[in-house]
Amino acid sequence: MNAQDHPPICDYEGSDYQETFWDNGQRQYEDRVEAIALQRLLPKGGGILLEIGAGAGRNTPRYTGFERVVLLDYSVSQLELARSRLGDGGRYLYVAADAYRLPFVGTLFDAATMIRTLHHMADAPAVLKETRRVMKAGGIFILEYANKQNLKAIFRYLLGRQSWNPFDENPIEFAELNFDFHPKAVRKWLDQSGFVVQRQLTVSHYRLNLFKRWMPLRLLVALDSLAQWSGNWWQLSPSVFVQAVGVSVLPPEKAFFACPLCEGFEFTQEPRALLCRTCGKPWRIRNGIYIFKE
Repeated sequence: MNAQDHPPICDYEGSDYQETFWDNGQRQYEDRVEAIALQRLLPKGGGILLEIGAGAGRNTPRYTGFERVVLLDYSVSQLELARSRLGDGGRYLYVAADAYRLPFVGTLFDAATMIRTLHHMADAPAVLKETRRVMKAGGIFILEYANKQNLKAIFRYLLGRQSWNPFDENPIEFAELNFDFHPKAVRKWLDQSGFVVQRQLTVSHYRLNLFKRWMPLRLLVALDSLAQWSGNWWQLSPSVFVQAVGVSVLPPEKAFFACPLCEGFEFTQEPRALLCRTCGKPWRIRNGIYIFKE
């Protein structure tokens, strides 16, 4: 990936997001139900865990079973806040980097998480593929994504109060660099990246202010905890947590070419091009010559 075709990045540098959204934003419900989902999906322990989009380290203390945790975020100021909260040295390593170009060798991590981060990714398949590159085969990946096909969006669409279709599998950018994704699309991207989905939990079913205003927090959390188990059958909540395991991706027996852009090895033969099935890039065939340069 060169600078010219690099996706735009949502940069939280200098943002007061942790303070305004989490510390003072009446988000105790969301925080607690996400903690339950993480506890249910994370392995009990392991070697090194990579937290992509760690921000100020809200979830980091929940990874207690791992020997080392790498907090990765694009924003230096968010990582500085995380360091002030969690401490320096010891189990934690703070890395400011681009999630599309992770600065690690392949197959390094035993586990990885990406919570409230994918919805800022203009090229979600690319960042999932890069995540798989740095994970060991058999490593557990916990992904959270903003669900396009949630009940509120469905009702608004059917009542004519929303123009975009929640059943369409294409992402919807409802604000600049803020995307909602369809569950089928996310599962397809995970599969193409070399992950196998094991479990899904639906989370934050009662995010509406009406519920949070009139129902006790403990009751909301308990109800959401029960509803989370429906995730393997349907995904209708605003947030979905996925547990996926990285598998060894081997090319089919007759594979020959690999796409220079995405390293995919499955192509559709067209009269004047080979079309990569993973990223959709057509590579020209001219006078019997396969051209893999652009």
